[in-house]
Amino acid sequence: MAPSLNEFHKELSSLTTMNQTTAKAAIARDAVLTKPAGSLGELETLATWLSGWQGKHPPSCDRPQIVVFAGNHGVCDQGISAFPQEVTVQMVANFEHGGAAINQLALAFGASFSVQALELDNPTADFTQAPAMSEAECAEALSAGWNSIDKGTDILVVGEMGIGNTTVAAALSAALMGGTGADWAGPGTGVSAEGINRKAAVIDAGLSRHESVLDDPLRILQCLGGREIAAMAGAILSARQKHIPVLLDGFVATAAAAVLFKANEQALDHCYAGHVSAEPGHKKLLQAMNKEPLLSLGMRLGEGSGAALALAIVKGAVATHTGMASFADAGVSAEKPD
Repeated sequence: MAPSLNEFHKELSSLTTMNQTTAKAAIARDAVLTKPAGSLGELETLATWLSGWQGKHPPSCDRPQIVVFAGNHGVCDQGISAFPQEVTVQMVANFEHGGAAINQLALAFGASFSVQALELDNPTADFTQAPAMSEAECAEALSAGWNSIDKGTDILVVGEMGIGNTTVAAALSAALMGGTGADWAGPGTGVSAEGINRKAAVIDAGLSRHESVLDDPLRILQCLGGREIAAMAGAILSARQKHIPVLLDGFVATAAAAVLFKANEQALDHCYAGHVSAEPGHKKLLQAMNKEPLLSLGMRLGEGSGAALALAIVKGAVATHTGMASFADAGVSAEKPD
């Protein structure tokens, strides 16, 4: 049977929850490590988050997985990108040959890497003229993401490649969070101020055309989204149901996650924001979902690169949590004398 959006609505209404027993075990261990309480800051929070969502203590970051989804967008016909859509195909080849930034980061942090090209020769429809995808196409893309997670993955990074997809992400953000095209459009791959204004007008046209679906996040995804964005949403939701923590990447990946958040505000509890990108809408979108980024490095590449870099922070959290001695083990006094 072909997948349907209704199946994903059902998953969003019956989400798995954090394992409180393993989270409490992490908190208990942190309390006896040879350091002042709270002195490792966010690393302590990360260790507890990992342990709770993985459902095990100690937590691990031994088998991180990075998967990049690629898609093309009919809205590019509106002149909203500085690059032609052929670049998507060319970059997929670059990923496959190990030449992209994300390949180097995957190697640096011991992550598996794969790229899935989603019908690149069949771009989505121009959302100013019609729904970007049919319901079946959207459900198929969600399913591609759902099925992309490797057995044994202990933390997931999803990334994207798709010329024009910052316009799509901005349109999704406006539809999900409110506002106009001007509130969310940014430079993307480097368009001019005139180009940003053009993107804003295209977004407003899309919002107007699809006004009737703006109360249903999955329909918003269908009408304004793209295959690679739907696939990221499917992967993030699949990870939730499989107790796999997720590091969110930049604006486009976060827009995919925002679809899930608007459908169920607990849907991203298993997600950490890996970084905040230089794309203006990303910070606003993270704030709307109460997500604090781990890194702020002025990056705006996409590909999962910012979240992949944040794997270093997660690995540091696991290393300190699991490798440090306790006060008892080290013979160190845990309390100050009176």
